[in-house]
Amino acid sequence: MKLILKSFLALLITLSATAQNNTSCYWQQKVDYKMNIDMDVSNWQYKGTQELKYTNNSPDTLQRVFYHLYFNAFQPGSEMDVRSLTISDPDGRVGDRISKLSPSEIGFIKPTQLMQEGTEVNYKVEGTVLVVDLNKPILPGMSTSFYMEWDAQVPLQIRRSGRNNEEGVALSMTQWYPKLAEYDFQGWHADPYIAREFHGVWGDFDVTLTIDKDYVVGGTGYLQGTPSEKRKKKTWHFLAPNVHDFTWAADPEYIHDTYDGPNGVTLNFYYKNDPEIKENWKNLQPKTAALMAYFNEHIGPYPYKQYSVIQGGDGGMEYAMSTLITGKRKFGSLVGVTAHEMAHTWFQFLLATNESLHEWMDEGFTTYISSWAENEVMEGDNPNPVSGSYRGYRFLALSGQEQPQTTHADRYNTNRSYGISAYSKGAVFLSQLGYVIGKENLDETLRRYFKEWAFKHPTPNDFIRVAEKVSGMELDWYLQDWTQTTNTIDYGIKDVSEEEAGTQVTLERIGLMPMPIDLYVTYEDGSQESFYIPLQMMRGEKQNPYPALKRTVLPDWTWANPVYTLTLPKGKKVENMMIDASQLMADIHMENNTYGIEE
Repeated sequence: MKLILKSFLALLITLSATAQNNTSCYWQQKVDYKMNIDMDVSNWQYKGTQELKYTNNSPDTLQRVFYHLYFNAFQPGSEMDVRSLTISDPDGRVGDRISKLSPSEIGFIKPTQLMQEGTEVNYKVEGTVLVVDLNKPILPGMSTSFYMEWDAQVPLQIRRSGRNNEEGVALSMTQWYPKLAEYDFQGWHADPYIAREFHGVWGDFDVTLTIDKDYVVGGTGYLQGTPSEKRKKKTWHFLAPNVHDFTWAADPEYIHDTYDGPNGVTLNFYYKNDPEIKENWKNLQPKTAALMAYFNEHIGPYPYKQYSVIQGGDGGMEYAMSTLITGKRKFGSLVGVTAHEMAHTWFQFLLATNESLHEWMDEGFTTYISSWAENEVMEGDNPNPVSGSYRGYRFLALSGQEQPQTTHADRYNTNRSYGISAYSKGAVFLSQLGYVIGKENLDETLRRYFKEWAFKHPTPNDFIRVAEKVSGMELDWYLQDWTQTTNTIDYGIKDVSEEEAGTQVTLERIGLMPMPIDLYVTYEDGSQESFYIPLQMMRGEKQNPYPALKRTVLPDWTWANPVYTLTLPKGKKVENMMIDASQLMADIHMENNTYGIEE
């Protein structure tokens, strides 16, 4: 092929900002936690107390509230267990393991007392959700307080959370406390914990943890002073302002390194004292700083004073001010998982879309930006670091098993369909948007999106409206077809003929999803030029992505017309031509996108 073209804190929560979806005025709830935890590592059980202040900023009167009790998922017969046993492709980390847990290995959170403003309330445990009937309704603009005591047991590590993971980390404490569910313009989001994902309310956390004195603890928040020691235990006190979750991990063999990150951020690294992994974990530290600098530049500034990379969990999972990753990896894999999980800090944690409803905005956006960041930090030369996501998406689109991205994260037919839809198709959404509006506009859209919507739980509509403002184009069609349907993109070069006026080219739209078209032509004398066919419903045109290449802008193509004919001027003989030489458009049948090119 002669045609070769390569492509490319102070942030405050406001209660009167931009409208979100169909609401007239943006609002969000607030919750503040004060918790005391006493952990017994001899039996992996702990007791907790929780003082909670909940502020109802909604226009609605709340008659009840809901808490998540995530550890209850790790019991035989739970919804997570049943789903894993009945889905056709269970997560290999789960399989039938939950069904085989003994009473000493299961997880549980058992409330023993719950009061609202000093008076006991009625509550009911329904699997991983606690349903609470309020004695006193919470009026709009008012606050109430809750006090809870609970007993808990840390499950044997199976999925994300738990004790004694495969690499020997003692405690991966994620989703470990009674967590108040989110209430927003769509109502309550009290989803049971079946497989994925998480959603939470922003607030301030004050957590005091007492544990065996030999354990080193790291995670969310700022450590207050030096841990105090008493009766063979230490007490650790953490404060975490304006977060929607709190995670910690602990192990008696942790090495704790610190490294200076960008903008005065302290990077913490907790990993096992294992000679086989030490060198990789040391080398990871400057790469982590470089990754944070990349995300700061391309999305927005990280607003906290610390971030921790912690060996734990079952793979890689993002949390507030931290991530848990497995640590026995080759160096490239260690950097890759850190890049992905750290990128989640911006999309899952700071922007915090509802992952259960819009998982592609979290996983897909994270996959996109972390692929570009890893490519730069590891000095790669891939002109499209997201190319693997395109391959994954095409496989799904042609498999007959694709479901719309509006599908709830727990209700995909298969885990593979969920994974490709969330990660690969979600990443292609952004990369292909760069094809539609131009890479510079896409880059500016991401920065403006973060600036306008950090700490506000944005929706897909909020993102696409930012893209419209940046690009000046109408993009509702793009959001709808790509995320709300399984319509596919398929364009082809139908016919090429020599006519008296020049070379006549007929293009056809075969798939249902519309796109603007870039047609690249190479002539026999070696010269090249491009022809840009705007999509009429976009009401705009992108800039020439390759300014050094002559480009002719042709009349718009309307969606209802399945064919489009153009005539190349006389005087030069066409050698070959190609639709979208950048290959940023996710056309599902690329074999009909070329003319005169032998594979």
